[in-house]
Amino acid sequence: MSETPAADPTPESPPQKVEERSRRAVLLGGVAAAGIGAASAVGLESFVSGREAQARDAARGEADTANGLRKVPFHGEHQAGVEMLPQAHQSLVSLALRPEADRDTIRRLLVTLTDDAARLTAGNYALADSEPELALVPARLTITFGFGRGLVDRVAPGAAPTWLTDLPPFGVDRLQDRWNGGDLVLQIAADDPLTVAHAQRMLLKDSRTATTVKWIQTGFLRAYGSERAGRTPRNLLGQVDGTKNVTPGTPDYTNVVWQGSTTNPDWLAGGTGFVVRRIEMLLDKWDRLDRSGRELSVGRRMDSGAPLTGKREDDEPDFSATTPLGFPVIAEFAHIRRARTDDPRQRIFRRAYNYDLTPEGDQVSNSGMIFTSFQHDVTAQFLPIQRRIDEVDLLNEWVVPIGSAVFAIPPGCAEGGFIGETLFAG
Repeated sequence: MSETPAADPTPESPPQKVEERSRRAVLLGGVAAAGIGAASAVGLESFVSGREAQARDAARGEADTANGLRKVPFHGEHQAGVEMLPQAHQSLVSLALRPEADRDTIRRLLVTLTDDAARLTAGNYALADSEPELALVPARLTITFGFGRGLVDRVAPGAAPTWLTDLPPFGVDRLQDRWNGGDLVLQIAADDPLTVAHAQRMLLKDSRTATTVKWIQTGFLRAYGSERAGRTPRNLLGQVDGTKNVTPGTPDYTNVVWQGSTTNPDWLAGGTGFVVRRIEMLLDKWDRLDRSGRELSVGRRMDSGAPLTGKREDDEPDFSATTPLGFPVIAEFAHIRRARTDDPRQRIFRRAYNYDLTPEGDQVSNSGMIFTSFQHDVTAQFLPIQRRIDEVDLLNEWVVPIGSAVFAIPPGCAEGGFIGETLFAG
């Protein structure tokens, strides 16, 4: 997905703004519009009628023009936020549909959220935005929609791909319901945490009549500019994480993420599968392991990320290499062995963000990763990898999955369309 500098939109006149708010009232059945409040409406009207240009000029003058004003196009064959270098900050918002939310309600919700997302990612304010100044620095903001089984079944019973269901239980799992499942997920990511927080607030305001929040998981990588773009990130175990990922924009990436599985329904063409796993890292226990033990459990050097049989991060590991005593240099149960396969069909595009919360009790750390993966068939691609890791993996001693969810990422849409329209077309 290409990225371009944000351009100043043409300021809208107050009559146009009133007309747009009226349209939104129709989309939401009047409920959301009624909740804006007189003060918010007056504040937005003033912003539009005179102060927008001034606020935008100030934002442009103060933003890091190398990144703060960069935007990622929202419309296209695929949704933005999948095929790109990850931003520094991400929030995953899982929503549960209210019992009374029917097909028409869901359609209105998706139309409204699509409009919000298109505006916010372009550096513009949403129609009901009571803090419009916060929308002027997109910082590569992307908003990606994913559908859970519950949403698909309400809109088009029988249309869900076979893999759109809870993952089977694994022995390493210690799942907590507060981190599981959901009917609609919003992946909100940008290089600025204020941008992410504001976009999340706008989307939740326009979702509340049809949904409730199931969970929110926020994560981070290194701040933008801390290291060169495209460098493999590190997790809080100190590991280089994601060395053998497929590269966005390549044929390999297309085969792994976008190539339609023969079992996928037509409405998902141009979309993909999305797995979310919240993984707790037992860092206090990890602290008791020396450096050589850490490297043996992973099969890679901590400093460079190179396999224990190589010198550079991208060197191919030699699984046949042995020590002078005849033991494998890379242990049979090292993570690097368990996560790899010779089957080219068993590949995923992984993306992981760190989380770090307030320690509880005697803990020093309450940390982990929000692991996500994109693949067009979860059953054929993700499950075999997870089963091998579940059977035996030295790293399982220090990482514990505590949350799990699976979503279908529908295709993108053209201007004037909405995310999910292909599901309704059937």
